Amino acid sequence: MSYRPLTPETLLDYLQTREAMNDRLPPDETYRVREVGDGNLNLVFVVESEQDPRHTVVVKQALPYLRVVGESWPLTRERVVYETEALLLYNRHAPGLVPEVYDHDYEMSLLVMENLNRHEIMRKPLVRRVKFPNFAEQISTFLARTLFYTSDLYLPATEKKALTERFMNPELRKLQEDFVYSHPLMDAPENNWNPLVDDLVQEVRKDGELKERVTWLKEGYMTHAQSLIHADLHTGSIMINQEETRVIDPEFAFVGPAGYDVAAVIQNLMLNYAAHFAHTEDPALRADYQGWLLATMREVWTKFAEKFEALWVAEGDRGELAPQGYWDYPGGEADFARFRRHYLDRIFQDVVGTAGTKALRRMMGIVSVWDISSIEDPEKRAVAERFAIRVGRRWVKEMEGIRDIDAMLDVVREETEAALA
Repeated sequence: MSYRPLTPETLLDYLQTREAMNDRLPPDETYRVREVGDGNLNLVFVVESEQDPRHTVVVKQALPYLRVVGESWPLTRERVVYETEALLLYNRHAPGLVPEVYDHDYEMSLLVMENLNRHEIMRKPLVRRVKFPNFAEQISTFLARTLFYTSDLYLPATEKKALTERFMNPELRKLQEDFVYSHPLMDAPENNWNPLVDDLVQEVRKDGELKERVTWLKEGYMTHAQSLIHADLHTGSIMINQEETRVIDPEFAFVGPAGYDVAAVIQNLMLNYAAHFAHTEDPALRADYQGWLLATMREVWTKFAEKFEALWVAEGDRGELAPQGYWDYPGGEADFARFRRHYLDRIFQDVVGTAGTKALRRMMGIVSVWDISSIEDPEKRAVAERFAIRVGRRWVKEMEGIRDIDAMLDVVREETEAALA
């Protein structure tokens, strides 16, 4: 079947031609179809039986252009292949932490998957100050398992190189290279920012020390084929409830720097922290929730590092970075422990600088985050934006000196005191 964009009116007829859907969507039932896509790239449909709530799926179809801009910005439909292949891999390495894939049709640039209708996109409940007790535990498991099992620490060299080739994803990588690292720090037509923070935006764009560090981080993003990364793991790509966390939308996936996904999670929690300067006027309520966010950021890193290292110790002799027997000599166990520590230290340095870079791009690039863009009063929004820019700038410029997660979060605490002074 040749490619055509589907609509709520044509989707059911298409699904009835798919053998994999016979059990998921029995043909003797009637269905509601809604188009719910509010992202930047794709069509997303929810299909629900009117007779049996168990018979429901989500259908995602790639459009041949960047939806947030329109048909004037063409974009490959091949991104649905990367998303599907990443989800299948994630289901193997981190089962229960991503939606199940039911069917895919690469000619139609289409993916059919589990409807996470007991979950909601994480971003909005964070604005409502909802606390999720299992989030740090579960997202750190996802990060540790997906980043370890797709790295040279676990994979034989031929498998790792094949994985890298399989997930080249050049067009979407180019989008991130431009929209995360370069365009926000220069004069680019798509950039958008609050005029009330223009002074700080222009100051950052002329900060040569910062721009040099961001350029080195971009070079790592472009060349450091460390692990298969989601590459767009913000709180809009996480669905959650009080018991469960699910990661969605890995269409940007490629083999890149392992710290990128960890940085994305921490940075998005920091931006939500910033948003509460406007969303939560009561100082006690704000301090309580911001305290939970800080504790969660800390847990994400510490739990990730612990789990990643534990996997490495237990299963690292399969990979070829340091093959079996490499540390087998008197004193080798201590040397191996030191190398693991240094490896994680280097990931952490990437986390700090990348989190800062991504925070800056959200405040002065093409797309902000709903946590902050939903603040209607531009003066109140400017308080949150100025805070985020100051934290992001310091994370980038001080990345070599920030040696642990507590020092990283001290920057947030110090800028909080300055914002409230």
